[in-house]
Amino acid sequence: MASERVHAALPDPPSQSEEENKEEEKAFGNIFAEIEFVDLPLGTTLRSIYDDQPNAHKRFMEKLDARIRNHDREIEKMCNFHHQGFVDAITELLKVRADAEKLMGQVTDTNRRLQEAGREVTAQTEEVIRCRIQQMNMATTVEKLQLCIPVLEMYSKLKEQLESKRYYAALKTMEQLEKFFIPRVSQYRFCQIMAENLPRLREEIKEISMSDLKDFLESIRKHSDKVGETAMRQAQQHRTFNSAVAKQASMGHYTKPLYSLNGRTQTHNGLMMDEDTGDEDEADEEILTAQDLVDFSPVYRCLHIYTVLGDRETFENYYRKQRKKQARLVLQPQANMHETVEGYRRYFNQIVGFFVVEDHILHATQGLVTRAFTDELWNMALSKIIAVLRTHSSYCDDPDLVLELKNLIVIFADTLQGYGFPVNRLFDLLFEVRDQYNETLLKKWALVFREIFELDNYSPIPVDTEEEYKLVVSRFPFHDAEIEKQQDFPKKLPMSQSVPQIYTQVKELIYASLKFSESLHRSSTEIDDMLRKSTNLLLTRTLSSCLQNLIKKPHIGLTELVQIIINTTHLEQACKYLEEFITNITNVSPETVHTTRLYGLSTFKDARHAAEGEIYTKLNQKIDEFIQLADYEWGMAESDGRASGYLMDLINFLRSTFQVFTHLPNNNNDHASMSGKVAQTACMSACKHLSTSLMQMLLDTELKQISMGAIQQFNLDVIQCELFASSEPVPGFQGDTLQLAFIDLRQLLDLFMVWDWSTYLADYGQPTSKYLRVNPATALALLEKMKDTSKKNNIFSQFRKNDRDKQKLIETVVKQLRSLVNGMSS
Repeated sequence: MASERVHAALPDPPSQSEEENKEEEKAFGNIFAEIEFVDLPLGTTLRSIYDDQPNAHKRFMEKLDARIRNHDREIEKMCNFHHQGFVDAITELLKVRADAEKLMGQVTDTNRRLQEAGREVTAQTEEVIRCRIQQMNMATTVEKLQLCIPVLEMYSKLKEQLESKRYYAALKTMEQLEKFFIPRVSQYRFCQIMAENLPRLREEIKEISMSDLKDFLESIRKHSDKVGETAMRQAQQHRTFNSAVAKQASMGHYTKPLYSLNGRTQTHNGLMMDEDTGDEDEADEEILTAQDLVDFSPVYRCLHIYTVLGDRETFENYYRKQRKKQARLVLQPQANMHETVEGYRRYFNQIVGFFVVEDHILHATQGLVTRAFTDELWNMALSKIIAVLRTHSSYCDDPDLVLELKNLIVIFADTLQGYGFPVNRLFDLLFEVRDQYNETLLKKWALVFREIFELDNYSPIPVDTEEEYKLVVSRFPFHDAEIEKQQDFPKKLPMSQSVPQIYTQVKELIYASLKFSESLHRSSTEIDDMLRKSTNLLLTRTLSSCLQNLIKKPHIGLTELVQIIINTTHLEQACKYLEEFITNITNVSPETVHTTRLYGLSTFKDARHAAEGEIYTKLNQKIDEFIQLADYEWGMAESDGRASGYLMDLINFLRSTFQVFTHLPNNNNDHASMSGKVAQTACMSACKHLSTSLMQMLLDTELKQISMGAIQQFNLDVIQCELFASSEPVPGFQGDTLQLAFIDLRQLLDLFMVWDWSTYLADYGQPTSKYLRVNPATALALLEKMKDTSKKNNIFSQFRKNDRDKQKLIETVVKQLRSLVNGMSS
């Protein structure tokens, strides 16, 4: 219908040629083919229709209508062709409908009866199926369980080993689980959980073993003291044992044993001998070892565990690092260690215990610590030990404590030497400690000497019986033929009681020094040298200082100084006996080239010289004390006609004092000359000092006036001094040597007493001058004092008629003296 309407609306196409119609038909045929069969958008196709030629749209529409009509005709033909068949089919279906309904009823009935008959069979079949499934499941389960049971048993075994702390066995069990058991049943979840837990268990074992190691390290730090104490005690027992058999070494082929803590002793030839080969009483004594005192199992266990885990290097580094830290702690001493020997003993015990443990670890394990590591630790420790001992020993002022320290150092060195540690530096340190020991001895003996000097009465030793005499002679080598010839008692020995005491104390110091030399493995020559040096230090430093201080004490008088000179003389003589004493101890001949000589001779000589000088000083001080008592009346008209009282007391004092010098030792010519020389020097010094003091009294600037009567009185005093000098208070002076000490005063006083100025001025400067020792300045100063007196007191009144002449004479003399003084100064 539509095509017909389109066809009616279109005008008739114009006439075309046949070829154009064919091409046009072909073109429209392509367009219709695209429209009917191609699923593309039609916009392009339709646009080509409109854009092709004019009136193409109309022709297209005409062709399209024609095509539509053609299709309609074809459809109609097809329907007409099949319509009869369709009608026949419908008729057949209607006929079958009744038969189908009947068949449906029969099928339904048959199905119902079949269902009822098969319901019981179905139930039985389902039961059989279920049983078969269960049976299969059970078989499979048994099969899988047989695979899993070994895994579970091994895991249970692992838990038991962990609970019983058998960690090394637990690690082996883990290894078997991982390699052999778990891979067989790895598909199960519980096996996966097990496999995941094993690394965690390994870490727990590492942590637990490391915790045990830390506990061990803490424990060993606490037990090092006990381990070291045991080791040092056994080392000391070995030293005692070796000393006991030292004599046998020269008689047989006995080999000195080396000390060890393993219950056996290794000799130098490499053989082993049991500890119980000594005394029978000691055979049953149990010897404790490091293993007896310390449980090393945590170290072994931890080492094995880390080795199995492949982390041995970490464990070794940790162990060494911790032990280094502990070494530094052990080497840190207590602040008051130097106060008691127990402080040093604890310090050494801890160090020995530390290195005994390290030595055991070195030999009991393979590579946990190496010899290089222990040597490094020991070198570090040795430097620290030496520094600590240097510091703390310097604080010690008790020689007994220093001696105990030395013994501890020797035992300490011997103990560690037994373990192969080099200890030469420790024995070198002992030489420094020996110097410190000597210093403490010198300080102690200084106090002893001071006490002896303070308690001494500085008087000869009285002996009332033969026993007392022998007692003194046994303590001090005193020999005096004259005293020994005396049969009767009591006797008096020239030295005071301090001499044998000093001699005994010097021997005691030698014994004390000898104690330090023991066990130092030094030759007799070295020990002899050490003893002699110690004795020299005592004599030249300590005793000399004590003597010098004693001599300088203000309460030591002239009598005590004389006795000190006597004492030092006898001590000087005893020095040769001290040398013999040292020789007897060391068996070293004093003629040996390198033998040190005792310097006691110079010490006692210096002390005598100091005592002599102090005698001179004290005599002069005593003279000054008497001079201060002088009370001259410088303006007196006439003298008293007798010497001053102070001067007579002074002269009496000097006489009694010089008598004391007769007690100085003179048992031989040397001592006699020495005692005479001391007395002569003291007497000459006293007279010179007295003369100088009297001269200074005359010339004192504060003294302004002197009368002739005072000069006369002063002359009487000088005459007494001259009489004292001429009386030979000390024998040995030749001629008037002692009187020459007062020659300056005598010539000055004669010049003023005689008033012989013309002779003085005429002969001045001549070697034969009568007043050669009178200095013009001295004469001028004294003359001016008398000049002032003549003006005020008119001392020349008996020559009144000649006053004017005398005054002129004095003025003239003063001028001439001044010119002499000025000439000397220019």
